[in-house]
Amino acid sequence: MTQLKFSDLKTDCRHFRGDIPCTPHKRHGVHCPECEWYEPTAERILIIKLGAVGDVIRTTPIVRKLKSEFPNCEIHWLTKTPVVIPQQVEKVHKWKPDTVLYLQTTPFDIVINLDKDPEACALMELISAKKKRGFIYKAGKPAPADSDAEAKFLTGVFDDISRENTKSYLEELFEICGYTFAGEKYLLSNFAEQGYTWDISLKKPIIGLNTGCGGRWKSRLWPEEHWESLISLLAEKGMGVLLLGGEQEHEKNSNLAEQTDAFYPGYFPLQQFINLVDQCDLVVTAVTMATHVAIGLQKKIVLFNNTFNRNEFELYGLGEIVEPEFECNCYYASTCPNNCMQYIYPERVAEIVEKLLNTES
Repeated sequence: MTQLKFSDLKTDCRHFRGDIPCTPHKRHGVHCPECEWYEPTAERILIIKLGAVGDVIRTTPIVRKLKSEFPNCEIHWLTKTPVVIPQQVEKVHKWKPDTVLYLQTTPFDIVINLDKDPEACALMELISAKKKRGFIYKAGKPAPADSDAEAKFLTGVFDDISRENTKSYLEELFEICGYTFAGEKYLLSNFAEQGYTWDISLKKPIIGLNTGCGGRWKSRLWPEEHWESLISLLAEKGMGVLLLGGEQEHEKNSNLAEQTDAFYPGYFPLQQFINLVDQCDLVVTAVTMATHVAIGLQKKIVLFNNTFNRNEFELYGLGEIVEPEFECNCYYASTCPNNCMQYIYPERVAEIVEKLLNTES
């Protein structure tokens, strides 16, 4: 074999690692520069979207657009929840000091920071890139990187401007990146390859009731007695009811299962929870991670909303947003003095569930 030199290597190949042998070499014994698996990378793009999980999931449509615009690009994604990053992203980086150091020394063509968290904006300042989109740091505070990010920035600092917004999050997201949203869908695995099995002996259709809303947003909690009434109404209509939630909802869901015909299998790690949601035909939920899991899995959905601008949500025609029959000012409030969620009535929700299930997809 001819002696290879570093100058012979195709370091721009998407398979080339540098620290370890590439996959084509391990599988087929090939070497640079003569390799039929050579795939040159054109643009190197970094997305910064740290968390929470639901926000990361609802950001994934931008990957579809970037892959369309730059077919030979290599996408990197920095996040605190790498498990939900789609496989179309070549390199997924979990937020930690050594990762940050790596990104600081890697040149990018485009960096898109979609978080206004100080640490994300500070990193944006330190990364080398030909073009920066989204949010940066100026004078020690988050700021828009360019005029495309200004509108979204302002909705985050003034409630009245936020209330007046008529764009969905995805329209805003694509605008920040310099594009127009055209219905690009989420990218989310159901993790079927993990081999999860479920012993669910419920009537079809199966309605998943996600009874929580996270620890921070108590204003979004639907009364437990309303969940109980809804379960009874759905059962009367011949539907199976599956209770969904995390550790915070365990006691509530256990009690509901004891008092009703609903099935509660327990709470699970994220991948397994996503696969459980995939067993449902329709999901009823407040605004929380399960919202975006359901949308990502293209499930029909009834979405409770009381604290956000309803225009923010893109349901892709999968469902309906239901709000309290009560005028309340708990906009972006962690607690509601009026407990306005009680004015979303179970009878109304049951009717909407039935209507959605009777609608052709």
